[in-house]
Order: sequence, then C-alpha cells, then structure tokens
Amino acid sequence: MLPILIVDDEPSIAQLIAMTLEPLGQPLIIAHDGERAADLLETQKFDLVILDVMLPGVDGFALMDYIAPTGTPVVFLTAKNAVADRVRGLKLGAYDYIIKPFAPPELLARVEGLLRHTGRRAATLNVFDAVIDPDDRTVTQHGQPVELTPREFDLLLALVRAQGQALYRETLYERVWGLDAEPTPRALDLHIHRLRKKLNWADKIVTV
Repeated sequence: MLPILIVDDEPSIAQLIAMTLEPLGQPLIIAHDGERAADLLETQKFDLVILDVMLPGVDGFALMDYIAPTGTPVVFLTAKNAVADRVRGLKLGAYDYIIKPFAPPELLARVEGLLRHTGRRAATLNVFDAVIDPDDRTVTQHGQPVELTPREFDLLLALVRAQGQALYRETLYERVWGLDAEPTPRALDLHIHRLRKKLNWADKIVTV
C-alpha cells in the first residue's frame, strides 16, 4: 500500500482532505506547491495524487504533464469550475475532476472506487476470520453471512480500516454518524457490543 499525495497550497484545505481520506488507512503526504510535489514524485511512488490546479509556481495542469508518464492516477480537486478547465484536466489524463467546495463523504467514496478500479485497493477486506465487501456491504465468516445493520456495518468498516489504532469516541461518531449527527451517549457502546456479539470478536474489538 503506497502513500497518497495531496497537493494543495491552502493548509486548511489540505488538512481537510487528509482527514477525509484517513479512513482508507493509507499514508498521506501533503505538498503545498508544485515544485515540492515534483520533488516527491521523483523520489517515491504513490497510489494516487489529489491535485489542485491553482498552485504557486508550477500549476496543477503543468504538474500533470510531469505526473502522467509515471502512470500514477490523478484526481483534480479545485475551485476552477469552468467546463474548459474540466475538459482540459480530463484530457491531460486525470481520472476525475472534483469541484471545491467538496463533500468529504463523496470525495472518500470516489477515491476508494478509483483505487479499486485501478487495482491499488483490494475489492474485499480480509480481517481475522471475516471477509468484508465494502461495495456489496456484506460480511461473511467461514462462508456464512453475518447480518449487520447499516450502522453496524459502517462502524465495522471504520474499525477495520484503522486496525491497530486507538480511535476516540468523537472520531468514530464523525466517521460513522456524520459531523452533524448527535447520537446518544450510549449509542456507540450499544453498537460495539452488538458487533462483538455477532462476530464473536470479544477479544478483537478492544476498549482502551
């Protein structure tokens, strides 16, 4: 699993993109200008580049000419919303062109779909004795389906994508319930309890 390179000259936007993509569980590297991005692309490989157009020095379109020969997938994420700009970006070889302001869940879904499409992310997740299919939203154990509610599935996905990390309650609320949701204090406890029971993972989903 290679890193994802985020190229945006606005630190707050770059950080928001990074927070949005954290559930993928991949390393995330940020560059705030085209020159720095070119240096990084010259010294290491990436699974994906999230690229702004309006950058200081070398702009995103010019940088695309540099990226294309490497075969690294590119998604433009920019405020330049003219049809001519979108056409130019796609003709330069970008897989997608997303307009700012963006919806974080949509960006995450598009990036995850692109990584699967390009073979840079497995279609299913094999975790302990379970096989999880994010597209079909199914879970099986030993060939048998495990019935989960939509919320339980989303929570399971958030946990396995962060396998090995300790996640704050607030982080799980944001990733599973959404930024604007106000779940009851016991909602997370109940869903964790039910996941442990349904998957028989009492020793695998641990409260720190």
